[in-house]
Amino acid sequence: MTDVIAGRQPVLEALKSDQPIEKVLVQHGAQGAAVNNIYKLAKQRGVPVVQASKERFLELAGDGVTQGVLALVGAKKYVELEDLLEISKKRNEPPFILILDEIEDPHNLGALIRTAEGAGIHGVVVPKHHSATVNQTVAKTSAGAISHIALARVSNIVQCIDELKRQGIWVVGTDSTAEKYYYQVDFTGPVAIVVGNEGKGIRRLVMEKCDFLATVPMYGKVESLNASVSGGIILFEAARQRRISGNPKPS
Repeated sequence: MTDVIAGRQPVLEALKSDQPIEKVLVQHGAQGAAVNNIYKLAKQRGVPVVQASKERFLELAGDGVTQGVLALVGAKKYVELEDLLEISKKRNEPPFILILDEIEDPHNLGALIRTAEGAGIHGVVVPKHHSATVNQTVAKTSAGAISHIALARVSNIVQCIDELKRQGIWVVGTDSTAEKYYYQVDFTGPVAIVVGNEGKGIRRLVMEKCDFLATVPMYGKVESLNASVSGGIILFEAARQRRISGNPKPS
């Protein structure tokens, strides 16, 4: 199955990764430093670059914003849960995992993947059902981060959490009604952070499996934040604590 990555930065990130790319399409007349870098990286990787018409871009990407660049790639390959733990071992760091419980908006999924990659997460877990698929919108919103992060797709989030806990990993759920603030949680050890659905939050059975629940304090009139925003705040608090504690150590 072939998928499409649209936009200059997402295509650049895909070329920098080990993601298999069939070809890159550049719209007639597209110019600029990013386009030049795309030609350069594609040549280094042996990926063919062809010029295409506006009509061909509309055929492949519809009305989506492409910035005159598309990449035809193989669909995102998912890994096993064990692979995420193996990544942490190779980095010599305590596991740092993000679990997304039924995130259905592709923009939120892309934003969370971008934030997770920036925070140094070892991998992201998504359910096979009731979750946004990794499509062009996700790739675009992630600004190419999807090409650099491991994604594990599981049949049952509850069973996934049970397995992580057997591996000695603490599980922290995000919930607006939690009594503990996110900065009161110790994220320096092996940890998995759960972010729930945009409207419903974390499901009850998933919440019951969490070791801790944490919330972001609100000082205005709105009761809660968007899932990707609250998830980003907590992920970077975890990253900050882990950096201070030496996990991971500065490179």
